[in-house]
Amino acid sequence: MEINARGSHKNGSGLDLATVVMEVPDSYDYNSPNAPNHHPSAYPHPGSPYHQQNHQPPPSDTGSPSSDAVMIKIDTPSPLRDDQSRYPKEIGKTLLALLFLAGNFFLATVSLSLVHDRVPDRDVYGPLPDAFLDRVQPQDWALDVSEILIMVVVNSCVLLITFHKHRFIVMRRVFLLLSILYMMRSLTMYVTVLPVSSRTYYCSPKSNASSAGVIVKRAFQLISGMGLSINGKQIYCGDYIYSGHTVTLVLGYLVISEYSPKRFWPIHWIYWLASLTGVVMVLVAHGHYTVDVLIAYYATTRLFWTYHTLANNSLLLKQNGNNYIGREWWYFAFRYFERNVRGPIPLQYDCPLSLPSSWTKKSPKLPGRES
Repeated sequence: MEINARGSHKNGSGLDLATVVMEVPDSYDYNSPNAPNHHPSAYPHPGSPYHQQNHQPPPSDTGSPSSDAVMIKIDTPSPLRDDQSRYPKEIGKTLLALLFLAGNFFLATVSLSLVHDRVPDRDVYGPLPDAFLDRVQPQDWALDVSEILIMVVVNSCVLLITFHKHRFIVMRRVFLLLSILYMMRSLTMYVTVLPVSSRTYYCSPKSNASSAGVIVKRAFQLISGMGLSINGKQIYCGDYIYSGHTVTLVLGYLVISEYSPKRFWPIHWIYWLASLTGVVMVLVAHGHYTVDVLIAYYATTRLFWTYHTLANNSLLLKQNGNNYIGREWWYFAFRYFERNVRGPIPLQYDCPLSLPSSWTKKSPKLPGRES
């Protein structure tokens, strides 16, 4: 192959540089002593026995301009497909977790309906001694403030989860955590019935004969009011150990702080203050004993942090002798719901509904008009 570079100009001495011709060989034999910058090859010579036995020259394609080229094809997964495999939606599991939550919420209302008739007579048994309640006069309005804050926190969580890219994973985690907490609460409030903590809170009259129909009617009345007193549906007493208001407020804050961007820390602090205020208002209203609030805080935070520690470390999905967290009674449910999720969920967000293509399509330009 010859490369001809032709041109003319004068250098400083007035000489013309007219023509430069370079000859470049088509290939070098780097094992030849005449090759430029020759060095002894560290690889076997093509004529060695190794090459004679193992080297098979590729078929020649003299008619192709790229006969000496080697094409290597590497299959790389699509980012979207890889994202779906690491964080699958699994809508069926999400619906199952929702069904599990509905069942345990109904169980908690049935438990309260049964406990209501077993509450000690408030005319005979007064509230138990409490370090906080004994020093604060009951304020009925404080319970309304707490439940308004609960509605704000819960609706904020719903909005956050709706626009989270992996909303179905977050939803089933929240459903499962609430299911476990309501299941434990339905047991603790039933096995130990405490006297009414407030002297001013209205309690519905007891039934002399609590039939199955009466219990179911009470349960559906509680469900229709979502367990809140502000709408007048919660008129039954005895659900003390542990506080459902505290569970909702603390879990709501934990969800917002976990699944919203970390740079939104001022918002995290606002919801932390809102949750703390809501819990304090429950105590100011004498809606719960202090021990109810402490147990609810401990149960909610331990469960949330333990669950997410397991979910963010795939090695802990294996139940062996060294994984003592695997001895939790709810571990089998965790493995079922989380076995296809690989690692921590990225903080990504999108619109849950895809916009019609006609909305995003640019309108055609009219003839003779400039943009």
